[in-house]
Amino acid sequence: MSRTVAFHTLGCKVNQYDSQAMLELFRAAGYQAVPFDGPADVYVINTCTVTGVGDKKSLQLARRVRREHPESALVLCGCLAQRRGEELLAEGASLVLGTQARAQIVPLLEHVRTEGKPLCAVEPLREGLPYEPLRIHGQEEHTRATLKIQEGCNNRCTYCVIPSVRGPIRSRPPEDIAREARALTEAGFPELVLTGIHLTSYGRDLGRDIGLLDALRAIHGLPELRRIRLGSLEPNVASAAFVEGLAAMPKVCPQFHLALQSGSDSVLRRMARRYNMRMYREAAARLREAFPDCALTTDILTGFPGETEAEFRETCEAVRELAFARIHVFPYSPREGTPAATMPGQLSRGEKEARARELIRIGREVGRLWRTRWLGRTDTVLVEDHAGGYTPAYIPVQLPPESAAPAGSLVTVRLTALTEEGMLGEIVPE
Repeated sequence: MSRTVAFHTLGCKVNQYDSQAMLELFRAAGYQAVPFDGPADVYVINTCTVTGVGDKKSLQLARRVRREHPESALVLCGCLAQRRGEELLAEGASLVLGTQARAQIVPLLEHVRTEGKPLCAVEPLREGLPYEPLRIHGQEEHTRATLKIQEGCNNRCTYCVIPSVRGPIRSRPPEDIAREARALTEAGFPELVLTGIHLTSYGRDLGRDIGLLDALRAIHGLPELRRIRLGSLEPNVASAAFVEGLAAMPKVCPQFHLALQSGSDSVLRRMARRYNMRMYREAAARLREAFPDCALTTDILTGFPGETEAEFRETCEAVRELAFARIHVFPYSPREGTPAATMPGQLSRGEKEARARELIRIGREVGRLWRTRWLGRTDTVLVEDHAGGYTPAYIPVQLPPESAAPAGSLVTVRLTALTEEGMLGEIVPE
């Protein structure tokens, strides 16, 4: 009788990649993957700690599993596990892993089950750590595959706990990226999404004058690869040389997630971000000159300590001016151990959430206006499922039920109407 394992992943695309890699290790050891909301021999929760909400959801899920499935093994891994370590054994975890040693998850769990004693296997995140050799061969329920090429961050923004739970930057060599990319495209994934904890810093630790363009060049020529999409970037990567290099690679999707966090220079300084609004505007202009129809998307924090009404209004105006295709808004969440957590001028939860709601409303208006430029035009859509798929600029497109385009196919679509978050389209006959 086969053993069963169920995964639940919270947080970012890097966590999704890590979960897929660990799931494949379980399958290689003879486990069968089953849904998380049903019975399983092993439950794995890949936790998140980037906000207080991430902490809360991770702990609630762990407690629910322990309450509903007391005989099953519970593995907690990821960022909250790295941060809380042995504390999480008190939540009923059989095994606690952080953001290292995940390649050993199966033998560590088998050791725990043999010994009958819970184990915290969280390792310290020291300088000189190698890139952990996790890899995937596919991705559950997607026609796009996430390809992790980088781990860690050295920036130490004042609000962010991630450097302390992901460690220093470690980059995957281009030749290793190319091997996994080839395997994924040959397995039927025409689009790859390159991701990392701080993608902008890719290659700085490799000591060979290597940067993000080299990772892109290593995979661009793969014959089965049709699209390359980049994960989150910071504006200081978008130099003239970098943008020129991107423009020379036609498989690069014209959608760029440029982290903003605030449209106010004074707030950016308190955040210890390494750019200002002049640099951000210049980066956006370079990308739009090279990719005239590109989509710019971003993340924004509202209610950072000391954020005045005037500073918040600067952010609102920046969102309108920069005409983002989509924004992700998060109320500031104090993280223990970060400088921002003890800064003066902490805003109330109500004020932070009110500002977040206003920015979300503005973002929807701006995004809808940006999508109107596509009305009546044709574009290619990578079909995800029977409901539709995504354009190169990452516009979600709903297709008529009778379209019957197979998942993974690229079809030419005329964009006919706006929806709440995307557009309607009809397939243009060949």
